[in-house]
Amino acid sequence: MPLYPIEYYEFFVKFNEGDYYTCHDLLEEIWMTDKQNLFLKGLLQMTVALYHYGYGNVKGARTMMKAGKVYLKSYEPSYWGINVNEVQWFIDQCLQRMPAEVDRVPFEEIDQLPELPSLILYLEE
Repeated sequence: MPLYPIEYYEFFVKFNEGDYYTCHDLLEEIWMTDKQNLFLKGLLQMTVALYHYGYGNVKGARTMMKAGKVYLKSYEPSYWGINVNEVQWFIDQCLQRMPAEVDRVPFEEIDQLPELPSLILYLEE
């Protein structure tokens, strides 16, 4: 089994716990040392999108999800132990559920936004 940066393993734990803010920090730490790795940037954009959505920034979430999808495209079907096709499907499902006519809702009203699907990330290697 390949060895990845420790932050990558920690990312899986935090992602599956729904701690997207910490996911961002973990992935950014790795990405800052390897900015050519657009796979990491794609995951980073996806987790930022989930974080934005959780605070009512629907427009920001849509933008980040679309960017993540583009960055991850060239890494299909799998990369660094992740089923990238599954992640792309998840992104598509999220984008379909995000209301297109809404840019932002107040934090007090985020429970009125459509719930996004869940994704459990794990290493397949």
